[in-house]
Amino acid sequence: MRNKKPILLVEDDRIDVMTVKRALKELNVSNELMVAENGEEALAYLENGENEKPCIILLDLNMPRMNGIEFLRLIKQNESLKLLPVIVLTTSNQDQDKVESFRLCVAGYIVKPVSYLNFVEVMKTIDMYWTLSDMPD
Repeated sequence: MRNKKPILLVEDDRIDVMTVKRALKELNVSNELMVAENGEEALAYLENGENEKPCIILLDLNMPRMNGIEFLRLIKQNESLKLLPVIVLTTSNQDQDKVESFRLCVAGYIVKPVSYLNFVEVMKTIDMYWTLSDMPD
């Protein structure tokens, strides 16, 4: 990501959080990575006026307390949050999750690869896409 806004990772699995951090570091992505362990934490972060809005949200679907679909429903109803780009990064390969995610206007849906090298390639693709995309302020 070439702008300096943070990236918000909504993920409850500590291993996956470490993998994202490692991949971003390997790709020299210098944006600060903010981590929320579930949708409730992510929503609280986004609604706190003292926090800078992220350039992108990387969202897991399977989380406790408030899952990714519930989180998406809430932010897409909020005028100040609904345009934030969200990429679902999940283990779920279920069609119903894909359909519901796209119905809620996600920018992409990626099933987490098992191998670390493939995961780095996924992160590289996300970085390249958002580097080239022109986002509204």
